Amino acid sequence: MKIAMIGTGYVGLVSGVCFSDFGHDVVCVDKDPAKIDRLNAGEIPIFEPGLQDLMAKNVAAGRLTFSLDLASAVDGADAVFIAVGTPTRRGDGHADLRYVMAAAEEIGRAMTGHTVVVTKSPAPVGTNRKVADAVRAANPKADFDIASNPEFLREGAAIDDFMRPDRGVVGVENDRAKKVLSDIYRPLFLRDFPIVFTGLESAEMIKYAANAFLATKITFINEIAALCERVGADIKSVAKGIGLDGRIGNKFLHAGPGYGGSCFPKDTKALARIGQEHAVPMQIVETVIKVNDQVKARMLDKIVDLLDGTVNGKTVGILGVTFKPNTDDMRDAPSLTIVPALVGQGAKVRVMDPEGRREGEALLPHVRWVENAYHAAQGADVLVILTEWNEFRALDLNKLARKMATPRLADLRNIYNREDALAAGFEVYVGVGR
Repeated sequence: MKIAMIGTGYVGLVSGVCFSDFGHDVVCVDKDPAKIDRLNAGEIPIFEPGLQDLMAKNVAAGRLTFSLDLASAVDGADAVFIAVGTPTRRGDGHADLRYVMAAAEEIGRAMTGHTVVVTKSPAPVGTNRKVADAVRAANPKADFDIASNPEFLREGAAIDDFMRPDRGVVGVENDRAKKVLSDIYRPLFLRDFPIVFTGLESAEMIKYAANAFLATKITFINEIAALCERVGADIKSVAKGIGLDGRIGNKFLHAGPGYGGSCFPKDTKALARIGQEHAVPMQIVETVIKVNDQVKARMLDKIVDLLDGTVNGKTVGILGVTFKPNTDDMRDAPSLTIVPALVGQGAKVRVMDPEGRREGEALLPHVRWVENAYHAAQGADVLVILTEWNEFRALDLNKLARKMATPRLADLRNIYNREDALAAGFEVYVGVGR
């Protein structure tokens, strides 16, 4: 199959590379010349384990190319995937569809022969019909079908998620479009991975409902964690006890500083807005959004309490600023709330993150970036673990404590045990829900 992937952000690049590894001919298109130059030079603009090697393999095989020329990529394509950004629109919480619609218009003008136009960008219910209208307005004679193919990729594990998914979701309206998408995903069918074929609106809703449900699980366990702290329970034991119930499951039951990233914040806000517009308020989702903000504020309070209520002039070491490990993505990361608040109250902040510095230097001004956890701890009054990178899981706690001015640890990911931290020389250990 010949595929054009419009957009080389996280979703577009990962999808394009993986489709080429399925054996398809893929052209990834972007309007940013610098990004295309980097990709053609073999560099990837994001951090995703395994992606660079997989990209190089398929470029060398001649199945994967990168271009600024949308018209050439779309000409003769069996399917064109729209994978451009849909950021939250300021003021109303809606997903901003201007880039999706602009791509649809360009695709309409460029297509020749039958083409399936597939929306892969996260987009609210009704978007695919708007895409179809935009294509038709740009080219009334266009021979095309529309399809919805939401992505369910976890940053840090995206290749495995694409190649071995829990399920794929494809929204189509006729057998012709279904046949094209079935051929594209044939390698998954051959290995019996489930593909759910449904209507356009249902496919769109599945994406939002899934992310809102996962965000709800995270927020629920964070609320239970706050209660555990008051009543003397341990959230790790509570999470294990409820997670062994097959109806609940143990995933997304890890207490911490709140969810962030490119999907959960944006999709929960969009779903809440959709509900309001259709007079069906998403009351649970609206509460999840509110509580998640409160969780971040509560984490800041923990740090301030460890500093005896006074941040001004104190040195704070921060371990991890990306919203999760194995990514350089800082979108809506808890660090973007917590670190600026500490700086604003007069703290001297040292930051270490294995991959976050490239984005973080612009997003977190007035902090000092250091090379490792021990440099972050040097002379610090408190050390804060914000992201559970693997290299933070086996630190020499004795060495950390010796380097600090006042050895106090705010373990906001519950990586360590209080007993071990105190035995290593920390005066105070604070976790979440413990």
